[in-house]
Amino acid sequence: MADSTTENTSVKGGTATTSGAPKGTKRSLGTPIWIAICVVALVVGVLCGHFLLSSGSGAASGKTTVSDSELDSTIATYTYSGTSHAITTREVLEQNGTLDNQANSDGTYNVPSADSILNYARNKVILAEAEAKGITVSDDDVSAYAQGMLGTDDYATIGSNYGLDEDATKSLLHDAAVIKKLRDSVITTTVPDQPTAPTAPSDGNEDTASAEYAQYIIGLAGDEWDSTNNTWARTDGSYYPALSTYSISNDSATYAAAEQAYYVAYSNYSTTVSQASSEWTTYVNTLLANTSIQMSSLTV
Repeated sequence: MADSTTENTSVKGGTATTSGAPKGTKRSLGTPIWIAICVVALVVGVLCGHFLLSSGSGAASGKTTVSDSELDSTIATYTYSGTSHAITTREVLEQNGTLDNQANSDGTYNVPSADSILNYARNKVILAEAEAKGITVSDDDVSAYAQGMLGTDDYATIGSNYGLDEDATKSLLHDAAVIKKLRDSVITTTVPDQPTAPTAPSDGNEDTASAEYAQYIIGLAGDEWDSTNNTWARTDGSYYPALSTYSISNDSATYAAAEQAYYVAYSNYSTTVSQASSEWTTYVNTLLANTSIQMSSLTV
């Protein structure tokens, strides 16, 4: 166990990835579930925050494990907006799954790591800010959020993948939906829908031309294309430099041209997502700069 001195500490919350990138890899959800559901879902990138961090003494001080009777002992205290809140060992452990799945063979539990405690406190601060702004979500909102992010609102099935029961899973998804609603309310950058790649020709020939590919490109190019005159409306946009060497009309374009248009669209999308992520990170860091946390015990 390591001691801590008072310092400004940059705390990394988790890295979000987006699926569907050209030639990219699939996104997989991992543990803890808070990172898997909340952070990835919000596409926040690396979420950093500066806490005023100090060590303290308490029931878990100097220990690496705790007994069942010590789970409700205070392991940390955070202060936000002038109000202090105690954090128990149980609360931190339960953000990672059921207690049964985390019990050691002798019935004890490992003392949560400093990162786990900081993750818990950070999310509580964000949720407190949402509450202060009057942000709430309904059961239907949570259901829609779960279906949109995970493809189902079967909380029991979702939870089974992370060692959580149905109620705990719904609670976490509720909080994630609240955080997303807060994020949407403070981010000024408008993020477009993620572009979908064109359907490749069955024979794999990139020179295959069709009206479908032409309309796909025109749909992405928007006001950069002049359908009335069947040509580019302007050459100072992002699509013309990438597509000027391809033969494109209202009625015909090749798959290769459509694929190139997709790369441009995805690059534009990624840039916008990055801008929104940076804006959200700055906002959260402002909240956390006014937050102090005292830990009773720190582990690596």
